[in-house]
Amino acid sequence: MMNTLRDEMKSYICVDVETAGPVPSRYALLSIGACTLGQPRESFYVELQPDKDLTDPEAMAVHNLDMVKLQQEGLPPEVSLLQFRDWISSVTPAGQKPVFVAFNAPFDWMFVHDYFMRYLGENPFGHSAIDIKAVYMGFSGKPWVETSGKILHNIYNESKALTHNALEDAIDQALIFQGILADIEKRKPVS
Repeated sequence: MMNTLRDEMKSYICVDVETAGPVPSRYALLSIGACTLGQPRESFYVELQPDKDLTDPEAMAVHNLDMVKLQQEGLPPEVSLLQFRDWISSVTPAGQKPVFVAFNAPFDWMFVHDYFMRYLGENPFGHSAIDIKAVYMGFSGKPWVETSGKILHNIYNESKALTHNALEDAIDQALIFQGILADIEKRKPVS
């Protein structure tokens, strides 16, 4: 039996992260938000204890997470990743592999992959991810500069601005991706 896009979508997990800076080798992953596509929407959120002290002022100004508070109240990275892995397993349909989806997937995937490998020795998403901007570019034929968050939020998410809370942003990005996939489905020839 052929797997349809609708069936495959059940394994798509939209992920957003907030970090202390631009690369996982020097900066800590501070929060992870994730959600499934469609309804009922399942979601996951965790704030991590920083495993590095270095911060980039621009990154910290974006999300306003507090390193001292996270050190006291965040979960240790290994515990956070175990909980995330277990959640991923619980929402992924039997016989399917979870598919990482993100807006600017290279950035978010880089942190998630690095942390899964360092703390658990494996990444349940494997070595690939779907980038929402790239899907829109391919679908629409628009140039890369016309795939920004502002443009796609205007088209698919009622011009809503990101809050930079990882869970809220993951949900907003899932709505954008669902809108793109719906537009793709409308273009498919009826067979």
